[in-house]
Amino acid sequence: MPKSFNVDDDFNGSRLDKWFKNKVINLPHSLIEKIIRQNKIKVNKRKTKSSYRLQTGDLVEIYDINKFKPTDNKKVIKYLPKKKEIGAYDDHIIEDNQNFIIINKPIGIPVQSGTKSFRNIIDILKNTKYFKNSKPFIVHRLDKETSGILIIAKNRKFAQLFTSLFRIRKIHKTYLALVHGKVNKSIKIMKDELVYYENNKKNVQKAISNLKIIKSNENYTLLELNPITGRKHQLRRQLLNIGNPIVGDDKYFLINRKKVKNLMLHAYKVKFMINNVQYNFKAKYNYMFEDFLKKNI
Repeated sequence: MPKSFNVDDDFNGSRLDKWFKNKVINLPHSLIEKIIRQNKIKVNKRKTKSSYRLQTGDLVEIYDINKFKPTDNKKVIKYLPKKKEIGAYDDHIIEDNQNFIIINKPIGIPVQSGTKSFRNIIDILKNTKYFKNSKPFIVHRLDKETSGILIIAKNRKFAQLFTSLFRIRKIHKTYLALVHGKVNKSIKIMKDELVYYENNKKNVQKAISNLKIIKSNENYTLLELNPITGRKHQLRRQLLNIGNPIVGDDKYFLINRKKVKNLMLHAYKVKFMINNVQYNFKAKYNYMFEDFLKKNI
């Protein structure tokens, strides 16, 4: 017999995998994914995915729950930043209030720890004065190689709110990208069917982004980009598809890899509305981006 749970208001809008980790058993994310794939977790009597967004009152049934062994939290090593590194983040704060913080994320550091990274934004912010009485909630991500605006909630209520706003596309982001070559002026929008593989299964996702040329020459173009959808590496792959890969992209475009070490992609602006209040934020691009721009365009 499965063990049954009803989702309460605190987890309305949360992903199934995150709910399981926080509410049921603290297991590694890879193991939670495996359990869900094996159909040992059902929502409202149906098989579902780890990314499913739970609603208040959903019935979650978990089979063979007694066979799962929780992770020993004592073995989990967190990144402990030095005082100098903690203090340096004062220069990256764009907005700080009781519900959320917005930072200008530096290039070359992931938002959270992973198998290939230890030092990360979340573990640093946890130790700053900005989260003295709260904890950071991730509501979206930027690639390790991407700099710019990052929104982090300070409580579960606003984490769920931002997650919902992202899902219904009410948070509008603008990126700046330096790309190779001269972009065709007729291209105003990029529409692609991007192929991803998950657990050896092919998954095709529609990707849409608006494009505007800011300045260009024969070698490089500075673009303003507005992604309508939010696919993994969407802008990097779409720009490669039109023949204008992002400068410094060593994942999808290896030419000139030694010449430019950093990805020239920056989350420049964001705007959204909460309780009829319009928020607009802008993040200045880093000195490496600025230096390359001055020397090459």
